[in-house]
Amino acid sequence: MIHERVLTARPGIPFTSAFIVLHLIGLTLIGIALPDENWVLIGVGVLINLLVAPLWIGLFMVAPNEVKVLQLFGAYAGTVRDPGLKWANIFFQKTKVSTRIRNFDSDRLKVNDLGGSPIEIGAVIVWQVVDTAEAVFEVDDYENFVRIQSEAALRGLAGRYYYDLGDEAEGVALRGHTDEVAAQLAQDVQARLDKAGVKVIEARISHLAYAPEIAGAMLQRQQAGAIIAARRRIVDGAVGMVEMALAQLAERGVVQLDEEKKAQMVSNLLVVLTSEKSTTPVINTGTLYG
Repeated sequence: MIHERVLTARPGIPFTSAFIVLHLIGLTLIGIALPDENWVLIGVGVLINLLVAPLWIGLFMVAPNEVKVLQLFGAYAGTVRDPGLKWANIFFQKTKVSTRIRNFDSDRLKVNDLGGSPIEIGAVIVWQVVDTAEAVFEVDDYENFVRIQSEAALRGLAGRYYYDLGDEAEGVALRGHTDEVAAQLAQDVQARLDKAGVKVIEARISHLAYAPEIAGAMLQRQQAGAIIAARRRIVDGAVGMVEMALAQLAERGVVQLDEEKKAQMVSNLLVVLTSEKSTTPVINTGTLYG
């Protein structure tokens, strides 16, 4: 495996100045020699210009947050990271690689979760090239490699978790544990991109939903679960209020109730407290037992 090796290129401005001066010298010799037809000086001037002209090929520009990967006859020579105008061997092949932080927004993938339910999922991956030699030489196209491997990791992640957990279930779900899922996604993507010299800075789920063919049924299930949870809370509260009412009546000695009347009172209070509509009171004009 090839790893990055920093190469210090020569500053380009002094070389540019030198090339210009040499061209001027050659042209001056030619201009001086032409009137006298001094072919020796003319030849020297032409030779100087011919020798200097190819040297311009060695000049190249390195922009901020970009590098140039240099190859000499197919062999990796090094990576130039210092920005500015540089000069290197004219036989070097120069490949530009961006080291800027970039985003990859995946398509909405249709996969099955751990329970086999079809879902749609998408993610945003924030990444950066940190080893330019691996990015250029270890994979064919590192940008396409990031795209394919990120989507593959996302598919694998979705198949290891449930979309949602029930009220009594424990564990990690895609919908309810976004931070844990994002951390695992970043770890999975990084494991796949290490060989390409790419660092994953952040990974987040950008889209998560049931597939359209089951979305309606799953919505009904969620609504039913919410209704059951609300009813359970109402009943728990009503039972507590009934217990408190019976305890206070017995403690203060307001009225003595037998078991039958206690059951009737409990029934009436529960109906009043748990009913969705307002209750209509009925006044008993007889005795307590009539």
